[in-house]
Amino acid sequence: MTEPADCLLLGRWRIVEADLWERDHLDLVEPATMTIQADGHGEIAFGVLQAGLDLEYGRSMVFFTWAGCEEMDEVTGSGSAELLDDGSIEIEFAYHLGDDTVLKAQRATSSTAC
Repeated sequence: MTEPADCLLLGRWRIVEADLWERDHLDLVEPATMTIQADGHGEIAFGVLQAGLDLEYGRSMVFFTWAGCEEMDEVTGSGSAELLDDGSIEIEFAYHLGDDTVLKAQRATSSTAC
């Protein structure tokens, strides 16, 4: 594993598609996002899931375990995210003893109102 500062995935990512759910479901509560921080932690939110991530870093990939809430139930799992040639990331996201899904995300751009 590399140092977090060498990881190309640091930052905020907008989840734009999933193999199990339609886009409307991903953005049900708020825009679907994944945040990868340099301090070993991150966050993911889509549908009604909100979870914290514990991260291990590679240069173009991260591995994580996660814990959070979905419809007031505690849920956990694991996954990984890998940088693709087009600049997006592919997220393999697994619920403990449950579904696995593949998500695609693009680097979030921020804009500020004038």
